[in-house]
Amino acid sequence: MQNALFVGTSSQVALQRELDVIANNMANVSTTGFKARNTRFQEYLMPVASADSFKTSDRRLSYVIDQGTVLDLGQGPIEQTGNPLHVAIRGDAFLTVQTPQGPRYTRNGAFELDAQGNLVTSDGYAVQGEAGPIAINPQETGLSIGPDGTVSTNLGIRGRIRLVTFANAQRLQNEGANLYSSADQPQPAGLAGRLESGALERSNVKPVIEMTRLMDVNRSYAMVSSVISRLDDLRGTAIRRLADVA
Repeated sequence: MQNALFVGTSSQVALQRELDVIANNMANVSTTGFKARNTRFQEYLMPVASADSFKTSDRRLSYVIDQGTVLDLGQGPIEQTGNPLHVAIRGDAFLTVQTPQGPRYTRNGAFELDAQGNLVTSDGYAVQGEAGPIAINPQETGLSIGPDGTVSTNLGIRGRIRLVTFANAQRLQNEGANLYSSADQPQPAGLAGRLESGALERSNVKPVIEMTRLMDVNRSYAMVSSVISRLDDLRGTAIRRLADVA
């Protein structure tokens, strides 16, 4: 009976973890460039005690353990905004931005110009070009961003946005909703990523699917809780009857 309680508890821990991931996905359903995460669990077979005095062979106990989350790198829907400072990434590339903690990576293409004329994201991080930050003078007009990231104005080319890819993007670590860090060295994206000007890539969270997952997980959690409660009641009854016999 004790083993059944432990198995049920491991299931509840796993379900709670999945609820947290779903809640974070739903909270970022409207976050530009957000990539959903999915939970990954693994069955863990507990080695059982063995003894020659048992009449029947031991049964293996199956627990659930958390194996982390998987980043959904699927393309988010592209929404046309008409803003020349907006870009949507098509492909597997990431933008490079400079933060107080060093270079970070994002697919948030909602750019702005700060007070100094630097090209920054909506979070205020400086967009990195192939030759460093990209600055636009207030007198310049006709700003445009090409598919390869080339930023041009009426005065000519002002820089090219740095697009990068990773050999294993699953190793990216979230630092906020749509900002990532990586211990791996990024590579130039080349043709793996192109920019669409005047558009934004929206979150790739699918609300209907997430709501369905949420209901399934809640239902499973309630079922496991009910089983644990009944097992606890059964154990209490057994203890009382043993006390009566004694």
